[in-house]
Amino acid sequence: MPGKELYMEGVILIIGLVILALIVSIPCGYIRQNYPKYSFMWFFLIHLPIPFIVLLRIKAGLSWHIIPLTLGGSVAGQIIGGAVSRRRKQNAKAP
Repeated sequence: MPGKELYMEGVILIIGLVILALIVSIPCGYIRQNYPKYSFMWFFLIHLPIPFIVLLRIKAGLSWHIIPLTLGGSVAGQIIGGAVSRRRKQNAKAP
């Protein structure tokens, strides 16, 4: 059935884009931990991956309905990157 194959390709494309949003946002979340909250660089690093993710979504031909999923992946990546940064700083202080 060609309809089911096209559906699966779309699902795989969406999952790939969400995972890519997560992966791209991890380094930004990691670096963001080194700046004061609400500073210019803090905001810049939060928003830095967004144009890249939007470009990929448009190039993939996905509609705006996918934005909440990619936003969720990006937020998760920021949280993971920040947690890794805090954990590394905490382990560096321990004797």
